[in-house]
Amino acid sequence: MPCLSQETFMDPPSKEITKIPFTQFTGGVIVFKALLENFPDSLNFILDSGSGGISLDSTTVANLGLSPPEPERLVRGIGGIRKVGFINNKTLIINQLIVSNLNFHVIDYEILSALYGERIDGIAGYSLLSRYIVKIDYEKKILSFWSNGTIKYPKGGYLLHPQINLIPFSMTSVKDAKRKDFRYLLDIGAGLSTLISQDYIEDSAFLKSKRKKYLKQGEGIGGKVEMYLTVMKELKLGPYKFRNVPVNIFDDTYNLLSYPNLGGLIGNEIFRRFNCIINYRNKEIFLKPNKFYTDPFDYAYSGIELYLIDGNILIGDIPKGSPADKAGLLAGDEVIAVNKEFGLSLEELKQSLQGSYLPVKIIIRRNGELMNKTIKIINIVNGKSISNQTMSNTFREGTHIQNQHNSREPISVPPQK
Repeated sequence: MPCLSQETFMDPPSKEITKIPFTQFTGGVIVFKALLENFPDSLNFILDSGSGGISLDSTTVANLGLSPPEPERLVRGIGGIRKVGFINNKTLIINQLIVSNLNFHVIDYEILSALYGERIDGIAGYSLLSRYIVKIDYEKKILSFWSNGTIKYPKGGYLLHPQINLIPFSMTSVKDAKRKDFRYLLDIGAGLSTLISQDYIEDSAFLKSKRKKYLKQGEGIGGKVEMYLTVMKELKLGPYKFRNVPVNIFDDTYNLLSYPNLGGLIGNEIFRRFNCIINYRNKEIFLKPNKFYTDPFDYAYSGIELYLIDGNILIGDIPKGSPADKAGLLAGDEVIAVNKEFGLSLEELKQSLQGSYLPVKIIIRRNGELMNKTIKIINIVNGKSISNQTMSNTFREGTHIQNQHNSREPISVPPQK
């Protein structure tokens, strides 16, 4: 019997162009180095799928001697709306990769530099990610850029098919009082687990009404914003389930999420648990669990956010009623030591306040005077703090206290074809 066949045209195989190491800040945020045209000093860029373009810090622009552009367009961020100008047709050099004809919008990232303790010169989003296949190896801390083309994904992972309109977004489910659909932005530039709008929380009613919420502070484009921190019972990402997931709830005053188009975002505290392949042209994001997949979430709540300003580590605004407030700490206090450890970097000090539910002893300087303070850290899962006396009595009685780590139950997935 005769048989007819149809020719299939395929793109050439994707090939590696270059790879570079990256560093990570709080929450797993990725920072890589690149050169701007013929300027000799490398710049620090945050890789951010939540950005619809590419940007430069206004101070960096001034230091490079570039003419500051006239503001012409509005950009929205979590903390406000800013009018920005553009430096057009510039080239970014990442090792052997030369990315030309980039239009950088210019904005002030002073608050991000203070938050991470290192100069943030820019944020690289859609303008860079859309031109290549980008592979992120969180285990080796390697970022690699590949040409667009045919790619065979590794076995043992899962392939997301997000919609992409400058930023990628997809649908999943969240569960607490009940299970609800959750339309989210995939944001590897956000150093948190989940960020959900207050509008979605109220309309979906998925969160248990008795969940205790803790006031905290967040940072982003436009400045600082108040949030509430709590947990939800379950988050699903593809076939992977995460339990007791931290939730940051904020009032989306500036309509960043265009609710009900999006209910919130999933950040890099989730995505760092997978090695990722980002393929914007095919509208695909591949996830494969890595060695960080079973890392516990951080449930410690102190009410402190630290910033590096003029070489000093200072405490930001302190939420009323938080452990830091009850300990008598004030905004502007300089942190000298934590648990008798001196000379710690900003990142080390932040880590000392995370993952521990015992009282933290802190030495501060206020108006030239050194003071000792003790912060009783709260575990947001059960809303309790553990005193030294409680811990001592517990061990004396021969029992062992375990931190309430989240459990994860990954569902087995057939190999991708």
